[in-house]
Amino acid sequence: MNEKNNDAVEKMVKAYETMLERVNKVSDRASPVLGNAIDHARETAVELGELTREEADKIATYIERDVKDAASFIVETGQDFKDWFRFDVQLVETKLFDMFASVADQTSVELKKFAEMARRAPSRTGEITGPGTLECTRCGEQLHFKKAGHIPPCPKCRETEFKRVS
Repeated sequence: MNEKNNDAVEKMVKAYETMLERVNKVSDRASPVLGNAIDHARETAVELGELTREEADKIATYIERDVKDAASFIVETGQDFKDWFRFDVQLVETKLFDMFASVADQTSVELKKFAEMARRAPSRTGEITGPGTLECTRCGEQLHFKKAGHIPPCPKCRETEFKRVS
């Protein structure tokens, strides 16, 4: 990947973290509805000129996907949110984990609805994902994300579709 592509990916990773922080702030002080909080974060990013409409839409979709996946895990297993990461929580950047956990906790009723309505959507190469482990749908190779990051092709078989390991 060249320097220009690296800068673009880094911009999207930073935008994921910034929008997640905004979702957390909106859900703290206003409606606990996740969709409204994500919409607010998306609009703020566009209004401030941080992202184009297309970029903000992509990041909002990634955040919603990851929060839904966490909700599905919590509902289906009855386990703790921390178990969703499936690796040492010490490795996750504390601020990002706290924001993500806060969003998941504050929207538990809506998360249950999302979990019932949506089955785990695959994550694909080129998208941004939150912290956790993704598994290649072809060969089972696992990618571990300690923080938000760009999803590369599978290093083992070059597949581009992954499922979150929970």
